[in-house]
Amino acid sequence: MNEQKLPNATASLVLGIISIVCLCCFGPFSVITGGIGFFLARKDEALYQQNPSSWSNFQNVKTGKILSLIGLILGVLSTAWLIYNLATIGVDGYKQMVEEAMKGAQAK
Repeated sequence: MNEQKLPNATASLVLGIISIVCLCCFGPFSVITGGIGFFLARKDEALYQQNPSSWSNFQNVKTGKILSLIGLILGVLSTAWLIYNLATIGVDGYKQMVEEAMKGAQAK
């Protein structure tokens, strides 16, 4: 039988990896890339379920879905924490907190 590769398997895998990597820098971007990666993985998963014998790279879809979901959940938590900090201590307090953390990291 002629097996084909699922169309969005690599894209969902790459977006899942990007969502986890971007979590360190910017939470909302992680939410966006994780959400898109999760959506693409779900789309390919539905396509695979229709005719499993026609597709060859379902493992990439499962891995991309897991990574995207992890990036999405951690991105939402990170964004919620950022919004909470900005609402309670303000932008100036947040900048001061970041500067103190940077000084503490440099001292070690």
